[in-house]
Amino acid sequence: MDTSQILSLIAIAIYVILMVSVGFITSRHTQSVNDFVLGGNKVGPWMTAFGFGTTYFSAVVFIGYAGQFGWNYGISASWIGIGNAVIGATLAWIVLGKRTRLMTKHLGSKTMPEFFEKRYGSKSLKTAAALIVFIFMIPYIASVYNGLSRLFGMAFNLESEFAFRMIIILMAILSAIYVVLGGYSATAVNDFIQGLIMLVGIICVVASILNYQGGFSEAADKLAGISDAKTPANTLNSLFGPDPINLLGVVILTSLGTWGLPQMIHKFYAIRDEKDITRGMIISTFFCLVVSGGCYLLGGFGRLFCTTDPNDTSGKVFINTLSNGKPEFDAIVPAMLKTALPALLIGLVVILVLSASLSTLSSLVLTSSTTMAHDLIRPAAKGKLDDKKEFITMRLLIVVFLLISVLVSFNKNASISALMSYSWGALSGSFLGPFLWGLYSKRTTRTAVWVSFITGIVLTLSHMVIFSFFPDKFSGIVSWASSCRFNLASPINAGALLMLFSILIVPIVSALTKSRDDKIAENAFSALKP
Repeated sequence: MDTSQILSLIAIAIYVILMVSVGFITSRHTQSVNDFVLGGNKVGPWMTAFGFGTTYFSAVVFIGYAGQFGWNYGISASWIGIGNAVIGATLAWIVLGKRTRLMTKHLGSKTMPEFFEKRYGSKSLKTAAALIVFIFMIPYIASVYNGLSRLFGMAFNLESEFAFRMIIILMAILSAIYVVLGGYSATAVNDFIQGLIMLVGIICVVASILNYQGGFSEAADKLAGISDAKTPANTLNSLFGPDPINLLGVVILTSLGTWGLPQMIHKFYAIRDEKDITRGMIISTFFCLVVSGGCYLLGGFGRLFCTTDPNDTSGKVFINTLSNGKPEFDAIVPAMLKTALPALLIGLVVILVLSASLSTLSSLVLTSSTTMAHDLIRPAAKGKLDDKKEFITMRLLIVVFLLISVLVSFNKNASISALMSYSWGALSGSFLGPFLWGLYSKRTTRTAVWVSFITGIVLTLSHMVIFSFFPDKFSGIVSWASSCRFNLASPINAGALLMLFSILIVPIVSALTKSRDDKIAENAFSALKP
């Protein structure tokens, strides 16, 4: 075992002790369903903002997306980080923050499905939304595990299937311990600690990568000379890169997607006071700009470290080409880190990505378990499930949900970006329009919400079947979609289009249909009156 591995193990041991300790400490103050789900509505702007940012970014961004989009777009991939900060954070807080806090508190809704029920007066909407959350959170969690396993494989030279699975199992156990113990409070405290680690870590990593290549200017000059069939020379170092149209699709998916994700919106439910919204917005914007911008800038230099040419003698790390003809994107960032980082920083990077991933995992499993218990099981129990039993059920469901996600993530061949794109596309493609217009328009109807739900799920599943599961059987459609200037075969672009469609279709259908009970809307909007 070399120096970097020893330092990494020490850092991980300290980190694990700290996370579990937070779980035990906060468990003393977690005595009710409201404490477990919303932290008693006592979480301040700093913890909420850091929780928003750490839930936003995980191993998916640092390992999967940074590697893939850095390779495809060069340093112009940094626009994704800017979009995440401006659209995914700043505008999300401005447009959704205050109204979400006021209306959900007034309606007494603890989850997004429950918001749909009380805002639109439909228990069926709550049930449908809860099922969508439970099903489509699973591929997202699987993508996080996939990224973590690749990072640990890099740090400890682990290549066996057994090692891959053990890493996933251990991460699931760790995230389960502190979420089961402390619920939202433990997650919020740990998110703050993890956020600080992420800020320091990404700055150090980017600085080391650039220093290894002789600084930013020299690294950018080296990128200018790299080209292939899809990438002309002097584009990987340009402002908008070789493919600005499809880059826009990534910006939309990863930025606008936060507006319809239950685990992100949940942060606005739990913030202590609507007056904290402005401070939370500023903090989370800064956090997203540094972390996301740093990740994509880092990935933009991937071609200086990696190659798909087995005959390349420049000293770059060879990256396999997969059966789909594309590089193994998920291996790029680990290869960069192993090449450029000193032993001391390898340990920091392991903790950085572990922090980012566990914060995301904790929010995902908490959202999914509370949704299942509160929105599906308790109503089905018809009064037989009181607060105490619901509290216990939520904790048990965390374990069940993690177990299912672990089994799904054992498929090592699944692309990190594809798993996340389908998850975000289905969730935000279904929820974004109904949630946004539900906060701003009294005329939004139940029919419009159903249309958004159905189209989001049906189109996502159709895309998965055609382009991921059975591309050979639909070769004509795949060929046509891939040849479009805006690549419709990409799950990223498909998810981005679904989000925009959800925003557009809800007011159109609402204008053509009638609400069954205007009193329900009036009651919801009374929360916004001074």
